[in-house]
Amino acid sequence: MDLVLQAAHLASDEVDTLVALTGAQGVLPLTRAGNDACRLVDVESDAGVAQACAAVNYDVARIEADHPLAGVRLLAMDMDSTLITIECIDEIAAAQGIKPQVAAITARTMRGEIDFAESLRQRVALLAGAPASALADVYARRLLLSPGAERLLGALHAQGTQTLLLSGGFTYFTDRLRERLGFTASFANTLEIVDDHLTGRIAGPVFDAGAKADVVAQWAREARRSGGIAVAIGDGANDIPMLEAADVSVAWHAKPAPRARALYAIDHCGLDAVLNLFT
Repeated sequence: MDLVLQAAHLASDEVDTLVALTGAQGVLPLTRAGNDACRLVDVESDAGVAQACAAVNYDVARIEADHPLAGVRLLAMDMDSTLITIECIDEIAAAQGIKPQVAAITARTMRGEIDFAESLRQRVALLAGAPASALADVYARRLLLSPGAERLLGALHAQGTQTLLLSGGFTYFTDRLRERLGFTASFANTLEIVDDHLTGRIAGPVFDAGAKADVVAQWAREARRSGGIAVAIGDGANDIPMLEAADVSVAWHAKPAPRARALYAIDHCGLDAVLNLFT
């Protein structure tokens, strides 16, 4: 068993303490991401490591099966609060002066307290009458990529990995991010717009947690046929089925439920820290 340590800065004395604590046989520096990282090789025990790392804001991953980065043939990623730093629906609501009402439903949904499809319908209904231009304003003024997103995607695209952007949010945003960042495909919900205003309804069936998982499962089967693996990254309860459909799952700055179900969790570093989880 190996351990991967990552942080904005790894202090040498703290790494030495962790080496002594784990009985690691060696330390390998890792350089794929924009953060400090190293791999503790052949550790005897990881008892107390999680607590020690949490105290100094280090991410730690227990590596029991090595996967080469070149073997990652599919990456599936959530959009809101994963690829980007915002929840788009909350920001649309903010422009209409109703963000607290919508954000409260969003938060409960992310924690898994409300069925996603029903909560989405409730939140979208609150947006009825909003000008369609509000979507463009959110994309131009509020939407920011999460740290490390471009480095992660660039590294995977360079080796031919197929990438999916899947969201319980809206195609207005996923379509633009797909084109901007080179995703292979994107999937999301379409807001119904009539006379340049939102009607408060979704056009077509809701793209929910089950739909996200179905897409990942389908594409993952193709990746496995060529001997590759599928990786999924998400942050909310709605991402759990998608994470479980992949071979390697990563909870990124996630809520407790997906964090507990994912193979790895990254709480402090950027998305590019995912690269260091592979050999």
